[in-house]
Amino acid sequence: MKAAVYERTGPAGEVLRVEDVDTPEPGPGEVRVRISASGVNPTDWKARSGLTPVAIDGFQVPNQDGAGVIDAVGDGVDAARVGQRVWLVFAAFQNRWGTAAEYSVLKAERAVALPAGASFELGASLGIPAVTAAYCLGDRGRLSGATVLVAGGAGAVGHYAIELAKHAGARVVTTVSSAEKAELARTAGADLVVNYRDRDVVDQVKAYAPTVDRVVEVDLGANLDLDLALSAPNTVITTYAATPQDPALPVRRLMTANVTLRFVLLYLVPPAELAAAVGRVADAVRDGALSELPVTRFGLDQVADAHDAVEGGAVGKVLVVP
Repeated sequence: MKAAVYERTGPAGEVLRVEDVDTPEPGPGEVRVRISASGVNPTDWKARSGLTPVAIDGFQVPNQDGAGVIDAVGDGVDAARVGQRVWLVFAAFQNRWGTAAEYSVLKAERAVALPAGASFELGASLGIPAVTAAYCLGDRGRLSGATVLVAGGAGAVGHYAIELAKHAGARVVTTVSSAEKAELARTAGADLVVNYRDRDVVDQVKAYAPTVDRVVEVDLGANLDLDLALSAPNTVITTYAATPQDPALPVRRLMTANVTLRFVLLYLVPPAELAAAVGRVADAVRDGALSELPVTRFGLDQVADAHDAVEGGAVGKVLVVP
């Protein structure tokens, strides 16, 4: 099969190459998926660049997310899954067979049923972003009637945080940095969209909702003042991304606000909680509640360009199509 591989970390153009490798066979508890689309996330270029070092077993096929059709199963997996349309999560986690290839082999539970009405482009856009959003939001039963603030509502995690919160019955406020991104957030269903560069951001939000119950945060250091200004006792602020410089935490102000700060690294979430978050995403897909972001497509031989596009902050979703 054709696959993108790297044997050492470094710049995409220097270490990524496309070559013929033996098509892998699924082992016990695994499935093989013929890939229709591979999603590129920041976690993918960071692993490939060495920014977040990951052990390489001979070579690594990049990209955690993707979508396609199961074409073979290993021992212990129901043979009826052959032919099933699926979306993938954690394909390249502790596994050399990521999704930037014609086929990927991964644990069966990491291949989630994709309904017939959902496109492979949507399936390849889910994975890390949507499951992160679901985990940050928490139990959907607690979101009905709540007000959720989503920082960066035009990003992939922010997009799915808006849609998952609305699916759960919440009101959603989101911040963006441009008119283009504001339109993306409104399309996702946000009730109030505010440019965080405006001087009266707090006033705009408070005119809609005096406080928020939950915050899905992409940049805690830059946004903590805003988050605390909109918090009430028992507000939960969950951050899923880290900036190069750690923020200074105003401990007394946090205590006075009586908020909860949560920090999320999806790879270390306990299996049962991860499965629950995946289940919430699967339910939303089944109900038609999740949508695609604008897509930029690259061929497999352009995988280095795809990684560079994500590293450069491309708006929307970047997909590699084998």
